[in-house]
Amino acid sequence: MKNEPIALPTDPTDDQDFDATSEALDRGQRARLIRRTRTGLGLSQSEFASRFRVPVGTLRDWEQARATAPDFAIAYVRVIGRYPDIVAQAVA
Repeated sequence: MKNEPIALPTDPTDDQDFDATSEALDRGQRARLIRRTRTGLGLSQSEFASRFRVPVGTLRDWEQARATAPDFAIAYVRVIGRYPDIVAQAVA
């Protein structure tokens, strides 16, 4: 896998970002979306996980691309990004 060409280079403005090979592109894009949404809200992983009822270990795995976030999770993160307060109230 390390010899595969890089399909998505590291974002130089994100110190936690990583290169993604063509095989890991989808997982990398999902990880980037989740991390950008969380950091855009100014929340730590544990704060985001608690506020939106996502297991913190699962969130870490998704953000670090150790696991691929499923489609429903991506949809949930997109809604969180647009309506964080409404979602937080809905899951409280």
